[in-house]
Amino acid sequence: MNLKNLIRLLRPKHYLKNLLVFFPLLFSGLLFHQPYLTRAIFSFVVFSLVASSVYIINDLRDKEFDAKHPRKKNRPIASGAVSTGSAIAVLIALLAAATYIQFLVNWSPAPVALLVVYLLINTAYSFGLKNIPIVDVTILSVGFVIRVLYGGFSEGIEVSKWLYLAILAFSFYLGLGKRRNELLSHGAETRAVNKFYSHGFLDKNMYVFLGLTITYYSLWAIEPTQLHKSVYLSVPFVIAIVMAYSMAIETGDSDGDPVSVVLSKNYLMWLLGVYALLMFYLVYFL
Repeated sequence: MNLKNLIRLLRPKHYLKNLLVFFPLLFSGLLFHQPYLTRAIFSFVVFSLVASSVYIINDLRDKEFDAKHPRKKNRPIASGAVSTGSAIAVLIALLAAATYIQFLVNWSPAPVALLVVYLLINTAYSFGLKNIPIVDVTILSVGFVIRVLYGGFSEGIEVSKWLYLAILAFSFYLGLGKRRNELLSHGAETRAVNKFYSHGFLDKNMYVFLGLTITYYSLWAIEPTQLHKSVYLSVPFVIAIVMAYSMAIETGDSDGDPVSVVLSKNYLMWLLGVYALLMFYLVYFL
């Protein structure tokens, strides 16, 4: 197994999702406090290792199914570029490394439990729960929330309830959007659960969660206990970002994967960059 196939097996581009572990730290105003930042960086590494483990488990489970998929057939395990034995060896190494680093950083019950829950529910997802409608989208969504909560517990920072609800609603929006575009692109040919969904159902519920996302984020931004009173100024940018994302999946030809959608649209990347800079200014300089 060469380095290129190893990198493809780990799917590092999806580590963008794991940046959510930094949210509690960024919004707390403690980014420049070395102990917190160190824990956040190691937490990102640990979650990335566990996430790659989940991808390997999924690819091992779906090897034969992926081989028939127009895009997934090129994945290392499905294509035969990486053997089953090699993939299992990498999987064990990743979990061992994640366990060791977590032990060094923070071995308290909450973050460890969240990692175990993330690993278990995603393994169950790979072994059949992904074929149950609603359950499949719920597991995808919970994965994003776990990242934020794990970051908070690992860093020793409380996560606002409104921020938790905003991330949860946005996660359902992303998950439903993913299923929506999969259904439009390939129907139930490449994902069995899509036979239970209709375009209308996914579309309507997707935009229900979009509205909830904006509502919960706005409530977080004006929360009386909010450390930085000016973050409400970021609400218009969040509205613009979710509208731009909706336009991207409505008019694009992707399968709705959030990372692929963002990386394929320059205007989305620019909006996210502006939002990041604005929040950095509002939290740390205003």
